[in-house]
Amino acid sequence: MAAGPGDAHRTVRDATLDVLRRRGLTTIFSNPGSTEIAFLTGLPPDIRFVLALHEASVVGMATGVALGSGAPVLVNVHTTAGLGNAVSALATARVNRAPLVVLVGQQDRRHLAAEPFLTGRLEGLAGDYPVWVEQPARAEDVPMALDRAWHEAATARGPALVIVPMDDWAAPADHLDEQLTPAVIRRAADAAPAAVAELAGMIAEADAPVLVVGAGAADERSWAALVELAERLGCPVWQECFGARPGFPQDHPHFAGHLPAARSRLRAALAAHDLVVAVGAPVFRQYPYEEGPFVEPGTRVAVVTDDPSEAHRSPAELALIAPVARTCELLGAAVPERSGPAPEPMARPAPPRAPAQGSPLRAGHVLAALEERLPHDAVVIEEAPSSRPELNARMPARTPLGFVSAAMGGLGFALPGATGLRMALPDRPVVAVVGDGSSLYSIQALWSAAHYGVGALFVILANRRYAVMDRLAESAGGTGPWPAFEAVDVSGLARSLGCAAERITDHGTLLSTLDAVLPGLAQRSEPLLLEMVVEPDPSFEV
Repeated sequence: MAAGPGDAHRTVRDATLDVLRRRGLTTIFSNPGSTEIAFLTGLPPDIRFVLALHEASVVGMATGVALGSGAPVLVNVHTTAGLGNAVSALATARVNRAPLVVLVGQQDRRHLAAEPFLTGRLEGLAGDYPVWVEQPARAEDVPMALDRAWHEAATARGPALVIVPMDDWAAPADHLDEQLTPAVIRRAADAAPAAVAELAGMIAEADAPVLVVGAGAADERSWAALVELAERLGCPVWQECFGARPGFPQDHPHFAGHLPAARSRLRAALAAHDLVVAVGAPVFRQYPYEEGPFVEPGTRVAVVTDDPSEAHRSPAELALIAPVARTCELLGAAVPERSGPAPEPMARPAPPRAPAQGSPLRAGHVLAALEERLPHDAVVIEEAPSSRPELNARMPARTPLGFVSAAMGGLGFALPGATGLRMALPDRPVVAVVGDGSSLYSIQALWSAAHYGVGALFVILANRRYAVMDRLAESAGGTGPWPAFEAVDVSGLARSLGCAAERITDHGTLLSTLDAVLPGLAQRSEPLLLEMVVEPDPSFEV
């Protein structure tokens, strides 16, 4: 039990634990090292410790919990090696808008100047991906720094780092104030009326407006407001390219599909519209560079976002930084209702023919079978780059967490992310659709899922190669130097980590297995991995 405020032996660790309790940070996701021993040894019973076997899994799990709960989550990593291993996952957390408080260990403050073994040059190691980084000047400042990190993570929606030398935990904290930072920080609940009126005027002047939505609109209130706005305008709604979460119900008749990543195809998709309003999305996420503008000359562009950096980097005539849901509600009340034919809904591919006896499975067989059987409230986490276009076409997101992906583009998020999402949402079915190459970046997460009884389903599309790289090399007119990896046995790796697994090679077994597993998915208390052996997908357009 931590010492009380009047106890002469109250330490910085005691005061920090009180801060963590006050902020709801009572679960620690960690892969610790020696610089964390003084903090972690003898944790009180109300503080839960969750181990992952690699820092990418630590941060990925915490990111999943943060996305599922909407609240900051506590991460603890070792000095240079630990933080270095975590950087890519921290970048994903930043772009996915996941609030994390990251406690980073450091060598003993008393001889840091001599750079002893395990000293970390930590302040800039994660680059610009943290929303805030602090190494307190004094041991006594550690609790206040953790308290502020909670606010920074919550308000900026990203990872906030606090670096703590290992001897700080035992320093005395007899005279620290209990209330170190504001108890509550409230954001403005409304957009400026004049700004909303200006955007409503642009919409009223447009002959053919279109909405582009993204992860910043991935909540029930924004969805309801956007459905009302789209129906009043009679306009189509596109999902941003490479979005982390859906900004609009993808089974709605006004949903037009996912914007292409190539600029020429983006212009073609939006060519019929004289006004593009991006909501909760930047203008525009791309992958290949192409000459020319994002939209055709004469098309006006406006942005509605609560992320200032998203607004600042968007080439738009008007950028409105304000609460997304409320702004869309105000716009829906301000714009006139339009008459005319409804837009064409997105065309969905027909279910693929069952393969002939002895013929190999394709990803489409797996995705079509999943779509037919998944419950409406399923959370689908995707990390199968070569199959993503087909997944987007076949499996519409029906809830704001119906689709989750790593918006940063780095691999290794899906397995730990699905584990964390299921921890945060124990009553919802959680399914990760992952390429076998992608799964190997954080395969250690399966141990945590098994050890902590997390009932997520991991569907591995095992084409036994980096198929997306093969396709990209082909589009560049050649072949890549990387080999295939047919010898990798993902289901065997899963079993070695304590996770139940099955290997599926034929269509009949695919259907019978999904029929057996999916109806009870929300009630599962143990993870299951299904390795689907599939042929590589053919070429696709980005």
